Amino acid sequence: MHIENHPIYRELKKRILIIDGAMGTMIQSYMLTDEDYRGERFRDHASDLKGNNDLLSLTRPDVIREIHTQFLEAGADILETNTFNANPISLADYDQVDLTYELNVASAKLAREAVVEVMGRDASRPRFVAGAIGPTNRTLSLSPDVNDPGYRAVTFDEVVDAYKEQLYGLIDGGVDLLLVETVFDTLNSKAALFAIQEVSSRTGVYLPVMISGTIVDASGRTLSGQTTEAFWISVSHMPNLLSVGLNCALGSRQMRPFIQEL
Repeated sequence: MHIENHPIYRELKKRILIIDGAMGTMIQSYMLTDEDYRGERFRDHASDLKGNNDLLSLTRPDVIREIHTQFLEAGADILETNTFNANPISLADYDQVDLTYELNVASAKLAREAVVEVMGRDASRPRFVAGAIGPTNRTLSLSPDVNDPGYRAVTFDEVVDAYKEQLYGLIDGGVDLLLVETVFDTLNSKAALFAIQEVSSRTGVYLPVMISGTIVDASGRTLSGQTTEAFWISVSHMPNLLSVGLNCALGSRQMRPFIQEL
């Protein structure tokens, strides 16, 4: 399928589409306990699991589905999957690397179920599921050791492989789009974009790609030091690019000039 024929392009010619809000703060409002995160399946897991929000797609799917439904009922057209940290690098902190594929499939299906339910009640407009791909908790551009500026905790190829595993799960779970989000290090995002191209070529599934950067202070730079313009130039080559934006970061008033620049 030519990517321009994707339903979201047709819809964008008619109107502005609204993406949902933050998953993490919504989860916090439920005041979940460690038992909620563990469920029965992970009751005896050795590592601390509270805070592993992506795991809730398996242990408290009712909560995640309800959050998705609330966003849709509030007017969202695009849902982000509950997969911000559902990659092997981030899941290693919880000793749950082996859950990568399963978490992404389950999270994508939960978002789809919410879309189907709401559209069953109101089919006046289509809604879409975006597979959320977070930045991982490692950086490719910066050293975590101030005494060794050349050191990197992870390699580019390792990050690419991690993203590939996540992507297979999101695609098999049935997402409509891919969202590379909270980009604080553009090299990490380039690893994600490269992984998308590799997986797309291998599976024959080509999806629109959204990119959302994050700036860290009033200089308008990412954590790795790029200006807004440099960030755009670094990612604008990506095929099937649907959007490039910036997340909330500093708040709307402080963000306005950087949005205008972008």
